[in-house]
Amino acid sequence: MAALLWAMVLSLFLQGCLCSVGETNQGCRLWTPQGQDVCCNACHAGHRLFRKCGPNPKDLCVRCESGTFTVNPLNYRCSRCTQCVGAQVHMQDCTATSDTKCGCKEGLVCGDDSCSYCVTKCDKGYEPTKNGSCRACPEGTFSDQSHQMCKPWSTKCPNPNEHIVAKGNAFTDIQCSVSRKSTTTPAPEQQGWEVGLTVITIVALTIFCFIVIGIVAKKIIKKRPKEEEEEEKPVTKTLIIRTPTDDPQTLRAIECSFHEAQQEQGSSSESLASKDSSDQLIV
Repeated sequence: MAALLWAMVLSLFLQGCLCSVGETNQGCRLWTPQGQDVCCNACHAGHRLFRKCGPNPKDLCVRCESGTFTVNPLNYRCSRCTQCVGAQVHMQDCTATSDTKCGCKEGLVCGDDSCSYCVTKCDKGYEPTKNGSCRACPEGTFSDQSHQMCKPWSTKCPNPNEHIVAKGNAFTDIQCSVSRKSTTTPAPEQQGWEVGLTVITIVALTIFCFIVIGIVAKKIIKKRPKEEEEEEKPVTKTLIIRTPTDDPQTLRAIECSFHEAQQEQGSSSESLASKDSSDQLIV
């Protein structure tokens, strides 16, 4: 008998525990006292408001029925779950706290954030329109990703050392390349300094050239009198005695040369003798 009583008590205790655990996230989650009652400020997730105020918070909210959901903690009604139809594809089941998630078939994309309808997927170089069709990007715009609005071409390169080498088209933006030579204009102070340095260099080179020309001219003037003196000096004739040879013409030429030499010596001897005699007479 005692064992039967203990079994009944234990069964009742377990049922009470299960009930309390099962209803932990049910009914009203936040409330404020109002007299002998309480008023609900927010239901638990997946519950709708059944009554605003009452003696028991758990009786103020009830769970959404199957096939419905709610995301507002103070709604009096739960919304019906969406059904994926037509071009839509079922992606995720509906729960008490979230709606059904739908997608679109291949070649189509969702027409809004909730994917309530599908539209044609636009390729690169095209943009979607309000009626769900696609149109080519207008001149001066491009689209480099599928199903996006066309963007205007850039007006300049992103880096300062680059320049535009090709304009954009419907699929790509402008093309840029690194500049080979700098287009930076020097500051006015730098330009003045460079001009001054150039003028000084030119003047220095001009003075140096005049100095070199003067030195060379002076050397030339000094050299000319020496050359004239050397030209005025008498040229001494050297008697050339050739080696005897058997050629008769050569022998005659040598004899003539020899006789001429003797005659010159004789004439010189006679002049000397005449000079001595004249000196004796004078004495």
